[in-house]
Amino acid sequence: MFSGSLILIVSFAYIGLLFAIAYYGDMRADLGRSLINNPYIYALSLGVYCTAWTFYGSVGRAANNGLDFLPIYLGPTLMAAGWWFILRKMIRISKVNRITSIADFIGSRYGKSSMLAGLVTVISVVGIIPYISLQLKAISTSFDVLWQHTTPEIEITRLSLVFPTTHSNLPTLSNDTAFYIALLLAIFAILFGTRHLDATEHHEGLVVAIAFESVVKLLTFLAVGLYVTFNIYDGVGDMFAQAAHQPKISALFALPINYGDWLSFTFVSMLAILFLPRQFHMAVVENVNEQHINKAIWLFPLYLLIINVFVLPIAIGGLLHFTDGQVNPDTFVLHLPMDYGQPVLALFVFIGGLSAATSMVIVETVALTTMISNDLIMPVLLRFYPPLSPLNQGGQGGWSDFGNLILAIRRSAIVIILLLSYGYFRLIAESQTLVSIGLISFAAVAQFAPAMLGGMYWKGGNRLGALIGLSLGFIIWSYTLLLPALTEAHLLASTFINEGPFGLAMLRPYQLFGLSGLNPIAHTMVWSMLLNGGSYVIISLLTSQSVLEHSQATLFVDVFRHSETSRFWRGSASVEVLRNLLSRFIDPKRVGEIFTHYATQHGLDWSRQVEADAALVDFSEKQLAGVIGSASAHVMIASVVTEEPLSMEEVMNILNETSQVIAYSRQLEQKSRELEAATAELRSANSKS
Repeated sequence: MFSGSLILIVSFAYIGLLFAIAYYGDMRADLGRSLINNPYIYALSLGVYCTAWTFYGSVGRAANNGLDFLPIYLGPTLMAAGWWFILRKMIRISKVNRITSIADFIGSRYGKSSMLAGLVTVISVVGIIPYISLQLKAISTSFDVLWQHTTPEIEITRLSLVFPTTHSNLPTLSNDTAFYIALLLAIFAILFGTRHLDATEHHEGLVVAIAFESVVKLLTFLAVGLYVTFNIYDGVGDMFAQAAHQPKISALFALPINYGDWLSFTFVSMLAILFLPRQFHMAVVENVNEQHINKAIWLFPLYLLIINVFVLPIAIGGLLHFTDGQVNPDTFVLHLPMDYGQPVLALFVFIGGLSAATSMVIVETVALTTMISNDLIMPVLLRFYPPLSPLNQGGQGGWSDFGNLILAIRRSAIVIILLLSYGYFRLIAESQTLVSIGLISFAAVAQFAPAMLGGMYWKGGNRLGALIGLSLGFIIWSYTLLLPALTEAHLLASTFINEGPFGLAMLRPYQLFGLSGLNPIAHTMVWSMLLNGGSYVIISLLTSQSVLEHSQATLFVDVFRHSETSRFWRGSASVEVLRNLLSRFIDPKRVGEIFTHYATQHGLDWSRQVEADAALVDFSEKQLAGVIGSASAHVMIASVVTEEPLSMEEVMNILNETSQVIAYSRQLEQKSRELEAATAELRSANSKS
């Protein structure tokens, strides 16, 4: 065995390696030698989907429920087949509108609504905190497993005074690994996730580090899988032959499967791969080239397949070895090599689990803090903080003041989110399995599906429909999943689940309105999607859109037709006023570069161009949206320009004119290609003659 001090040294050395990789990635980006402009890096960064749930929880679920772990990976695989149509459209919309987060996406689609963006942020934070707590639980549990096998020595006691551990049965801040890991991850996220005010600027070092972690967790899981299958047992055949003689084990993997569970888990995971804040951030915000999707469409499902190849063998090996049931199946990947005298392999596996957990926590906190800053706090500051108020056109304060304020908000939010996740872990998560915690979060983000997908493909969806639909979906999720989790943690009376509130059986959270026979996730999805999606469609059909909602709907749904051509604005604005406004939130030097580049592209001379046209106003708003979100940017721009409202008829005329211009342009391109082809044929004929 090895000493406890070695666990600590290796853990901190690995975190230090991540810091070095992230720093190197940022340094290369500063030199203009981007590492993330690579389809393989992009595809590997999507591996952030595989968290501690995958690394530990899949084996635990397989040991308890057989093949039921597969739908969590089958869903993303099926969704990946349609990425060229769905994900590519998300990316195009986000790049054109400088979208910073999933909350910004939904808010921008429905008339740049700060209220809707704020609601999405609240749902994301409340829904994802259990998922982050899952990672802290996995790190803490795996650390405990290794610590139990360490050799007793005086230096451990001494070292524990500096780096506390969790070997006490009564955790306090002085001996709690999860707490210190949470703080360490907060530091990493602050250093490499909040370097730029503009949330649309790529966090190159962070992406490279996440791609590296995807490789680490894959290699470590394959290593323990190969060892269990071919060293402890004589291959898969021998393992299944022994399992066949154990009725309890063989029954787990017998057919038929529970198709209801499979359908619900597959459906919720299909939505999760698109709408988890970290997945949206890595797949959409951090994307640098739409063509990278072509590689990710097959490479990401291949990654999921490979990392799950040995889930069943490890689960069966653990069940065959630990026959007394005293070992938590979630920790089979660590206990098996330790029990068979392979401490180095166990330490390697521990690093893989640490990698799976840290990658998720870092990206998730970065995504959530951007949403909190732009869509919750910034709208409040614009209303109640005088220097930031749209009414303050005198220019009080400058980029340095506001930049530091926004960065301070984001960094504080990172710490608060991780502390809340730690609190959830201590109060609730310790009584739940890793998979059950993760599924609660999956069901939460699935509530974004009607507003997101409807907003991308249906022009008729409006703000009120999305707002009421999301609210009802969130209420159902909270009532049928979150409150029962509190009950199972003994924070609420058990009668809430068994008898319903006030003894009303029809309101039992797992049999709401008499619907029974479904697992909790399927039950929640049935009611939440029915009320969420139904309200979204019905209310949108019964109510009208504002002009801004209508124009945004058209630009989102027809993004490939109207990417940079339609400007729904008429009025007057000063170029200097726009420049000064942007300089309050963006480095004035950077603003100068932005305007110079714009002038070069459009053949403008700022010494002569005093008034801003619709294109420049739109451009300025999008630059500002990358820093404070689309809703807040719209409010700030509106405060410094004199706008003449457009009617719905005028908007339609603009769209028609734009469509005609695009159609004419395509006709010219087609004729040009035909002419080039005819010329080439003529030259070929002349050369032959």
